[in-house]
Amino acid sequence: MGRMNKSEDWRERYAPGLEAIESLAIEAYAKLPETFRALTGDIIIEIADFPSDDVFEDMALETPFDLLGLFEGRGVSERFTVETGEMPNRITLYRRPILDYWAENEETLGDIVTHVLIHEIGHHFGLSDDDMERIEENADQALGR
Repeated sequence: MGRMNKSEDWRERYAPGLEAIESLAIEAYAKLPETFRALTGDIIIEIADFPSDDVFEDMALETPFDLLGLFEGRGVSERFTVETGEMPNRITLYRRPILDYWAENEETLGDIVTHVLIHEIGHHFGLSDDDMERIEENADQALGR
């Protein structure tokens, strides 16, 4: 018995590369309110396949797929003193863990990249993972989810 294939043609498609994830991140950042973006300053957004060996060890990760993104620098709440030689704040999004998460969940890739980016910007503002989880839960409750 023959079946009609109603799915998209994936035979000649590749997994999104670094540039595709970067484009999604730039688009997500551009859609944030201007007043919010102004508060992030000269933050750098980078894309890498996986966390570096140093990050892997420093964060005591079990696998390189355990981290979707990372904020590095001094957040807004820590900037009450000036230090010389300080590098700009940076957010790194990790392509392979993001793609792995995408494959296992019912979310669009754009939504995942946006969520990870906003989560890491939250660290820039001094929010902990617990703080952001509470904010998300309150937002979901307000939206009736």
